[in-house]
Order: sequence, then structure tokens, then C-alpha cells
Amino acid sequence: MGTAGPVAVAVPDGLRRCRQRLARLLPTPAATPFTFAYGTLLLVTSAVARYAGPAVMDAVYRGSSTDVAHLVRTPLPVLAGSALWIAGGIASPYSLCFLLVLTGLERRTGTLRAACVFLYGHVLATLATEVPVGLAVLAGRLPDSSLHRLDYGISFGVAASLGALAGLLRPWARWSVLAVFVGAALSDLLTLADPMTSAGHLIAVTLGVAAWPAVRRGSARRAEG
Repeated sequence: MGTAGPVAVAVPDGLRRCRQRLARLLPTPAATPFTFAYGTLLLVTSAVARYAGPAVMDAVYRGSSTDVAHLVRTPLPVLAGSALWIAGGIASPYSLCFLLVLTGLERRTGTLRAACVFLYGHVLATLATEVPVGLAVLAGRLPDSSLHRLDYGISFGVAASLGALAGLLRPWARWSVLAVFVGAALSDLLTLADPMTSAGHLIAVTLGVAAWPAVRRGSARRAEG
């Protein structure tokens, strides 16, 4: 008597399509190299932050802070260093937002455009919130202590990427996503818990919306082949 071979189990087309759609939500080295590499780096730095001592991480965060004092002395190192950490750690909502938003944007527009949107949102929103502080200190409107604050993380880049990605979604999804994000940022701003960060989120998402023509051109070119 022969031995029966493995029985092939047919996967319904609907389930297969569902799996494929879910798989497209996450980054891969081939399809979304920027998101995959950057996400891996953030995973490593989050592990370092989790297991390093509080005193060590406090010094690291302060050294990476994009406050006015650091931006005047070492702008490029702190702008790069601040983007290596997730404020709130790997459990922060911005961790999941980073993966979903950057993956979606990179798949639709390409690696270069996705990276540029993230970086220009991170840099310009940071400068837009910190430069007025420096000018206010020079004018005597704020104390010198305002030049030194703890400001690091990826949230401005994620917010800009979200704003850009919204321009590639269907109208109902586009305006729903923007309404939820802007509403949450305005709510945080009104509570005055961290007004500079909240204002930065609004500026960053606006920068993302301003990038709609560029990301739509990139999406159209990828669709053409």
C-alpha cells in the first residue's frame, strides 16, 4: 500500500486577498527599504532605551534634544539624533503610526519621496517651533531657560507623512484621517500640556498636505509602471 501524500488545502480567494492586503501594511526590505531600515533602527534604539539606566538615557535624550541652544551650536547632529528615538518608547502610538503611515506612503510614492517627506517634516516643523522661542528670548519675552528643553522623537516626521499620505487616499478616508489627527492635536494644544509639540504636529501635518502635488506625481508614475 502506498503512502498518501500531503493534502493540499485550498485557500479561498477572499482570504488570500485579505492576507495580501494585511501584508502590504507592513514594511519589507524589497518593497519599502526606507521604512524597513528606519523601523529596524528605531527598534534597536527603543531596546537600548528600555534596558539602559535612567541616568544614561536622560543624558542621551538631553544631548539629542532639538532645543534652541542645541540648534544654534550643533543643528545637524541634534536634528539627526532626535529622530533616533521614539518619545514614549516602543509602546507609543507613534510607533504603530510610523509603520503603517510610512509603509503606505513609500509603497505609493517610492522610497526617495517618502524619505524626503518624513525628513522635511521633521526638520521644518522643529525649526518652526523652536525659532520663535529663540526670537522671543532675544526680545526679552521669554526667560533664558526657554532655550533649554527636552524635545526629541519622530512624531513631526510621522505627522508630515500622514498629511502627505492623506492626499493619496479616497476623499472620505482622506478627510476622516485629517479630521481625527487635527482634532486630537487641537485638543492637546488647548490643554496646554505641551503646546510647542502640539503646534509642531499641526505644522507638520500641514507640511504634509503641502506635499500632495509631489506625492501624487510619484504615485502616478509608479502606477504607470
